[in-house]
Amino acid sequence: MSATPALIPLLPAVLMAMGALILSRFAAITRPWRVFMPLCALACVASLYGAWPHAQRPTGLPWLALTPLSGLLAALVQWLGTVIGAFSARYLEGEGGQKRYAASLTGMLAAVHLLLLANHWLVLIAAWSLIGVALQHLLCFYGERPFARLAAHKKRLADRLADLLLLAAALLAWHEAGSGSLSDLASYISVHGASPALQCSAVCLALAVVLRTALLPVHGWLIQVMEAPTPVSALLHAGVVNLGGFVLIRFATLLDHAPAARWLLVAMGLTTAVLAGLVMLTRITIKVRLAWSTVAQMGFMVLECGLGLYTFAALHLLGHSLYKAHHFLSASSVVRQARLQMMQDPESVHPASLLVAPVAAAAVLQTLHGAGGAAAWPWWWTVSLALAWAPLLWLPRKHAIGATLRRAVAGLIMLAGLGVAASLAHILPLGLRDAPGTASGLLALSGLAALYGCLTLLQCRAQTLATWRCWSYAGFYIDEYYTRLTLLLWPTPWTAAATPAAPNPATWTANANANASAANVY
Repeated sequence: MSATPALIPLLPAVLMAMGALILSRFAAITRPWRVFMPLCALACVASLYGAWPHAQRPTGLPWLALTPLSGLLAALVQWLGTVIGAFSARYLEGEGGQKRYAASLTGMLAAVHLLLLANHWLVLIAAWSLIGVALQHLLCFYGERPFARLAAHKKRLADRLADLLLLAAALLAWHEAGSGSLSDLASYISVHGASPALQCSAVCLALAVVLRTALLPVHGWLIQVMEAPTPVSALLHAGVVNLGGFVLIRFATLLDHAPAARWLLVAMGLTTAVLAGLVMLTRITIKVRLAWSTVAQMGFMVLECGLGLYTFAALHLLGHSLYKAHHFLSASSVVRQARLQMMQDPESVHPASLLVAPVAAAAVLQTLHGAGGAAAWPWWWTVSLALAWAPLLWLPRKHAIGATLRRAVAGLIMLAGLGVAASLAHILPLGLRDAPGTASGLLALSGLAALYGCLTLLQCRAQTLATWRCWSYAGFYIDEYYTRLTLLLWPTPWTAAATPAAPNPATWTANANANASAANVY
């Protein structure tokens, strides 16, 4: 392959980096979106090359590599970035700071492309750090909003801790394998296995992903980011937090030989999925409910990686990106639909459907699995999927028979579509190999069964559940304690100053602790 086609996968990152440089350096530019949109259009065309299946995918540079999954994600990220940029141009019309916003957006897209191509520890760490730097500017677009400043501060602390953990993981792996290349690391593990140093490296990597992916207890900044513009929320929830799943898939060989890291991912992912799923159902504000949904979905994605179901995690990543981008960019329509649904269907779920739904879901999935003739997933994952997708078959307590039948048929069709997609996921040209673990799978099944039981209890109107609902609505007060600890270890004036005078550092922590409980409203 000639040098020119080999460098085409780098073109989207180069174009976005050029856009960030032009928008940040040239003060004469008054219409930043006229620079942003043409560059994004060219990057979209270039990213299609990486998404097309190839027998070999060299990039011409030893520290970069294009895998089938990274090529597909690069095309998806660039397309979402272009759509979000076009939406931002209309959403921010008349606002100041659009040039700075467009420069940060292009810089973030360039860093994401670099991360997707990373085949070396240094490139991976540098790209992920640049994503955090660009995101800080977007989160503080409205710098006068205290919760936006608080979210950016908490995100900054989590990023710095994740950077230290990634550096520790890189040093341990580099010293053991004798190379910083991720491909060389995978080859070394395939031959020699994982030594204690590599086991520690995998644990550090898992902890870094937990911090970057906003799992409990460091999830608060992802909820409070609702203070940023809606396009920023769409970009963050549809793209940035999903990168943790990609990194785990990229290190699948290392995780397969590190049981401690996999158990850590299962425990953290399962806990986050259960608690965030409960909180999500008690929230009323649409955007905040979507944010809690993202936290729960990230827990599920990390859980899938910990279970060794990397194909499912990749499919989940792609679907979640499209779903969240659509919902955040159409938040006004979602609000209208939610209000209509509350007006038309105010009653709770029928108790019989709560019991029948998981059985029917398991029957549909088992039928599709048997018809496919391939062992797409183990039996415990079939039951887990049935529990996770059973709410699609919940029916209202009081409704016309015709409307109830239509809703049941629609739920079955959607469930069948998801089952077919999951059944065919293993034949997608993603170059992934699953390594499911039965022991951790049974733990995940128990946790999902507990989650489903709690969700059914939340449908009840009993007064005895009032206290539990209050705790669930408050996010079990986890973020309140984490916020106080954060401001104690790293105090900052997160509220906008009333006067130009510099605040007194001695009062930062005291004022923040007095107001930290207000964060729960988000």
